[in-house]
Amino acid sequence: MTDHIIAPYRDWFEAHKVHFKKEKAFTHQRQQLAADRRALPWLRIEKPYEFDTTTTQGRKSLADLFEGRSQLIVYHFMFPPNADYRCTGCSFLSDHIDAANQHLMHHDVSLVVCSRAPLTELLDFKARMNWQFDWVSSFGSDFNFDFQVSFTEDQIASGRVLFNFEEVAMTGRDRAGATVFYKDGNGEIYCTFQVRGRGGENLIGTYSYLDLTPLGRNENGPSHTLGDWVRLHDEYDARVIIPAAAGVTIVAL
Repeated sequence: MTDHIIAPYRDWFEAHKVHFKKEKAFTHQRQQLAADRRALPWLRIEKPYEFDTTTTQGRKSLADLFEGRSQLIVYHFMFPPNADYRCTGCSFLSDHIDAANQHLMHHDVSLVVCSRAPLTELLDFKARMNWQFDWVSSFGSDFNFDFQVSFTEDQIASGRVLFNFEEVAMTGRDRAGATVFYKDGNGEIYCTFQVRGRGGENLIGTYSYLDLTPLGRNENGPSHTLGDWVRLHDEYDARVIIPAAAGVTIVAL
């Protein structure tokens, strides 16, 4: 028997009616935030960057990644060279890319995933996950470091790295995030926006579905946002979800 409030229809209706105003206000706030984001100043990118790509064309410049479009989203997947793990959070987000990409490419937007590991390491995991998006390697370049998603050992040892527009202590060499670029008619490239950490959650459609449900994300707070339930999508068949009175318990078989 649930211990949640059970109300007669009239009380249920009035409570949801009041809450609906909050939902609409949030929608309007989100629209204004997007407008404010588009109005931010841009940064001209003058440094040349090259990437190893999954195509037969070999190395590509940052300009090439636009694929003839004017806008480019780069998702920074945490994947350092010789990694002995596969980032669950980055993989969770990446599971949503192919569906969105069917529409983005028709809206003047190209999207690529970029990691620091050599291309061969990326392609093996991409094949395993059956992802179709373009995944490029910045191995050997300054791209990840310049855009503050990778850090040197000296930076980490100093206890002060620039991340999310502030100096913080960092323990790992790589972090996730998204960076947005625009290329004008003269070929000039600008960084228009970047987001790191939990700022990329709005790219994860599964969260939007879970946030509609009574049990929500089944997480233990902002410091444990993924560990309780998210798995690489080909590992779920080894686990079973058992409903419980206090929530959902995930039990390994």
